[in-house]
Amino acid sequence: MSNKLLMKGNEAIAEAAIRSGCKLFFGYPITPQTELSEYLAKNMPKIGGLSLQAESEVAAINMVLGAAAAGARVITSSSSPGISLKGEGISYIVGSDLPCVIVNIQRGGPGLGGIQPAQSDYNQATKALGHGDMHIIVLAPASVQEMATLTGEAFDLADIYRMPVMILADGALGQMMEPVDFEAKAVRELPEKGWACTGHDGKRKQNVVNSLYIDPAVLEKTVVDRFKKYEEVEQNEVKYEEYLTDDAEIIVVSYGITARIAKTAVKNARANGMKVGLFRPITLYPFPSKQLDALADKVDVKTFLSVEMNMGQMVNDIKVAINCKKNVYHFGRTGGVIPTPDEILTNIEKYIGGVK
Repeated sequence: MSNKLLMKGNEAIAEAAIRSGCKLFFGYPITPQTELSEYLAKNMPKIGGLSLQAESEVAAINMVLGAAAAGARVITSSSSPGISLKGEGISYIVGSDLPCVIVNIQRGGPGLGGIQPAQSDYNQATKALGHGDMHIIVLAPASVQEMATLTGEAFDLADIYRMPVMILADGALGQMMEPVDFEAKAVRELPEKGWACTGHDGKRKQNVVNSLYIDPAVLEKTVVDRFKKYEEVEQNEVKYEEYLTDDAEIIVVSYGITARIAKTAVKNARANGMKVGLFRPITLYPFPSKQLDALADKVDVKTFLSVEMNMGQMVNDIKVAINCKKNVYHFGRTGGVIPTPDEILTNIEKYIGGVK
């Protein structure tokens, strides 16, 4: 007998958050992530939790900061323009070394753009989500199952490394329905939150959560120490998937919903006698640079093709990862348009020989 539930991606994230021990959600409605907040509004009270619609995205992210400072597991979600509004608060959370989970169900932009799926927040998520020298962990699911599994993983990673973790998905994954097994998540050992502001009854020194450092030397040391933690994340938490890369002459690099479409194109290319493989980053930060570089060292590999629902935001990361040893090309649709397997196959045929 199957324990799987048929759910929308947005709902799967929400249920996974509840099953991960999260009892606090602060957010603001925006398409195409609204089912997530609706699900939590209905179900958080059933477990003694709170789902609160704040007066704005800015208010919501600052509520997240307060809850995280008290040691609670807390989640917020939005879609592209709403994440932009949360940017300052996310930087404060990073600067305070606080764990939380942030969900971005991407839509087309810039500006209000549209409500259709996109992947045009890649650069924002991986490089410029807030001011200052900072990173957050970014996970890119490619199925409703992964929406659930990676949400549970996100809470654990946030607690282990005391930093925000983003689930970077899109409107297609948020709205589509697939079977989900909520028992699929691995169990990890979690640290105690001895740093949390929970009251001390005079039994210990008081905890202070703060992101302000007046002395430049102290701030510099804090940032440098934080980057040592990022090195640990890069060493231990890289996630990726390879498909038919052993003898491939061209490697398609794609993530999220687009990687699923690209896999179909790779299968079709193989059926036509072309040696094509797929590399899917699951962590966008930390980016699987060493793994891509190893593929670039293979004699058979002539070129790489980045396939994204944007204008080529991952291309430079691929080039840097492989030290420009091989050519990197891009095919993408943007504005909310989803590429088809035939379109991707056409570009595989165009670039498989190397330089064009």
